[in-house]
Amino acid sequence: MPDSKDIINTRHSMGVGKTLLIIRHAKSSWDIGTLTDFERPLNDRGKKDAPVMAKRLMDRDLLIDTFVSSPAKRAKKTAELFCEAYGKKAGDILLLSMLYHAAVTNFYEAIEQLDNSAQTVAIFSHNHGITEFANTLTNAVRIDNMPTCGVFAIQFKSDKWADFKKAEKEFLFFDYPKNVS
Repeated sequence: MPDSKDIINTRHSMGVGKTLLIIRHAKSSWDIGTLTDFERPLNDRGKKDAPVMAKRLMDRDLLIDTFVSSPAKRAKKTAELFCEAYGKKAGDILLLSMLYHAAVTNFYEAIEQLDNSAQTVAIFSHNHGITEFANTLTNAVRIDNMPTCGVFAIQFKSDKWADFKKAEKEFLFFDYPKNVS
């Protein structure tokens, strides 16, 4: 894991631009052996962590315009809990099947399709792809494993999401439930 000073970095110099929050689903349950991986729900810790992490984002004055999620139960429920904390409707979540166990290319494809009116977007997905994707975004911080309900935030200077892949990106912060400063 990066040092705490890297994790809590919230100062950014790019000015106007778009912000992307990459969020791994909260802790899920393995207790029900008859469910498929897609159907796994959040466990009690996951249900507690998601609102806590949403509040941490609100405390950073991050206003999320668009919520995008894998349709898998645990990712969707995490997105719903963030929406609830933000006073948004769960029905407003954009569900993209390409984000279920997504490869790096799937993340870029999903981002390129975003509506340019959105300034800050939160994408909820799964490991291992989410860790790999986060590590393609900046050289400032590399993570070994995106913890459950972890948030990796970057900003880029453009008014078009289609520019995301080629745009210079600036690391904002990396935070997760067990990160206490």
